[in-house]
Amino acid sequence: MKLVFCGTPQFAVPSLQALIAAGHEIALVVSQPDRPAGRSQQMTAPPVKQTALEAGLEIMQPEKIKNNSDFRARLEAIAPDAIVVVAYGRIIPAWMLNLPRLGCINLHGSLLPKYRGAAPIQWAVALGETVTGNTTMLLEEGLDTGPILLQQEIPIAPGQTASELFDVMAKAGAPLVVKTLAGLDDGTITPKQQDDSLATLAPILTRDDGRMDFGKYTARELWNRWRGFQPWPGAYARLDGKKLIVHRMQAAQKHAAAEPGVVEIVDGAMLVACAQETWLDITELQLEGKKRMTISEFLRGAGLRSGVRLE
Repeated sequence: MKLVFCGTPQFAVPSLQALIAAGHEIALVVSQPDRPAGRSQQMTAPPVKQTALEAGLEIMQPEKIKNNSDFRARLEAIAPDAIVVVAYGRIIPAWMLNLPRLGCINLHGSLLPKYRGAAPIQWAVALGETVTGNTTMLLEEGLDTGPILLQQEIPIAPGQTASELFDVMAKAGAPLVVKTLAGLDDGTITPKQQDDSLATLAPILTRDDGRMDFGKYTARELWNRWRGFQPWPGAYARLDGKKLIVHRMQAAQKHAAAEPGVVEIVDGAMLVACAQETWLDITELQLEGKKRMTISEFLRGAGLRSGVRLE
């Protein structure tokens, strides 16, 4: 088939590689513009662009696509059989949705209708799910509301972080995209409407999602949120007005009840009281202006005593 592929981050790379390997003609790769990255803020090409360059494919990186006449003319000239969209990061306008004969096919990192939105993998982990999956669907103008084509379940391993799960799901989703295109082309896949009553949302993450609310969440819930919000926004609190980033933690054994946020130093461990009389054992952290360190290193230098409070 003649395809246009729209994608930006590493998550989309295996799907692009699988489509190339399957022998499809990738007439155009569309990715977001290069952005500043790292401490040096050097302009960096997104992973999909880098993959497309290595494969010798034509690339466009429009800043906007809805009313971009040059971009629209290029796609209309290609007249693709399908447009494949994987983590592109832009809303696909109606004119694009209606252009290909097979439609715009999207790989979404959840078992729709659960976790519609920008951060499905992160929220599935953060909310303690043990199973997630990938869905291919036909895009329409609603937010991840289009008809389902194929799905695959993927277990979430105990202790697995979102960043670890991303790689697993990207690789598993690539053959699903290839299979979906084949099934649409030969008529063996029948699109299935989503049950909107079962829908849940996975909104884009904000910095505040990483703030540890010890009065609202149990120790296990805070641990799940830390796993889900890797690598960003992570998990943090404040100690004496300074930001304290928690890099490693685990739920602790039951301890005497205390007000949420209160710290207890017990046998060289730093325990923090959480909701429902649960306790969190912080094992690696980084105080604002300091290097990342183990809790034993931190306690040796900080002179921390039981009874202080994390906010």
